Amino acid sequence: MKNFIFQNPTKLVFGKGQIARLPQLIPAGKKIMVTYGGGSVRANGIYDQVCQALEGTDYIEFWGIEPNPTVETLRKAIITGKEQGVDFLLAVGGGSVLDGTKLIASGMLYDGDPWEIVRKGKADAAIPYASVMTLPATGSEMNSGAVISRTETREKFAFYTSYPAFSILDPEATYSLPPHQVACALADIFVHVMEQYLTTPGQSRIMDRWAEGLLMTVIEIAPKIRENQHDYDLMSDFMLTATLALNDFIRMGVTEDWATHMIGHELTALHGLTHGASLAIVLPGTMRVLRDQKKGKILQYGERVWGITAGTEEERVDEAIEKTEQFFRSLGLSTRLSQEGIGDDVIDEVQARFERLGAAFGEARNVDGRKAAEILRSSK
Repeated sequence: MKNFIFQNPTKLVFGKGQIARLPQLIPAGKKIMVTYGGGSVRANGIYDQVCQALEGTDYIEFWGIEPNPTVETLRKAIITGKEQGVDFLLAVGGGSVLDGTKLIASGMLYDGDPWEIVRKGKADAAIPYASVMTLPATGSEMNSGAVISRTETREKFAFYTSYPAFSILDPEATYSLPPHQVACALADIFVHVMEQYLTTPGQSRIMDRWAEGLLMTVIEIAPKIRENQHDYDLMSDFMLTATLALNDFIRMGVTEDWATHMIGHELTALHGLTHGASLAIVLPGTMRVLRDQKKGKILQYGERVWGITAGTEEERVDEAIEKTEQFFRSLGLSTRLSQEGIGDDVIDEVQARFERLGAAFGEARNVDGRKAAEILRSSK
């Protein structure tokens, strides 16, 4: 294993009825801004629970943080927060609302354009913030990362800031999620794990087994969720798997990839494809193009996760890739660009953007513009 330092300060508050604990979790005397998305929290009852819990505290609301949050919207929230003297943020919604709130928290202590924070890749400081999570997917509730879009230039980049002070996860909040959102969330969780797992063999038995357990959990619960989205224990596994997939636990001392995510971000920025849906297309392409580099780990993944033991090594690699595509298709997601109307013009632009950035992603730092285009063409 490589050297590492691990610290994750976020307090997880898990289970039904935990939103009522907000008065005990938020420090006294804070001026709070509660951030929301488009309004689904009103329909599922979460909004009423938050309002009841915050009764008697000093808070304002900011609505309208989009899926794939845009800096244009977040600039407005930062201005409002500064004008109102806000010193604590509470994100109520999915990963996009929380990602946007991370930039608001950072922008509150920054004098320039918050997009500069995003392009720098990290924030120097941020006011405290926390979350009430309603859509498991990104793991944003227990990590320091966020991904922000800029409509003006059709760009999308990640940056890092402080961790949430706490995150409330109530599985009952997932009962009313649209099935397509759940499918995209499951794909996002799966690929988060794969980006930390499907790299270099023989680094850590602990990290490998932990990652494989999460992958097998996603595979097991996915069809059951499609049958019954109101099973509390099932949705608890869904919610907690999302958190564990990207809260730094399974990356300790091992190499990581993230090329699939970087390519997927461009598909979202250029074409508007939902993040999880983009990953379902790109990951199998990454496996196909980098099969020789990742061969040892693909064979391990195929045997341990899918039970693939028969055939030559090349046949087993082929079957592991096919099983991965089949899983995404079982969620109702596309696995080819043509299914989403994405053509060569988008592929060419992704290549050009990677080349302008001098991109070198993946565990071997060899996914540049040319390689990204090759991955996308294998996914047509």
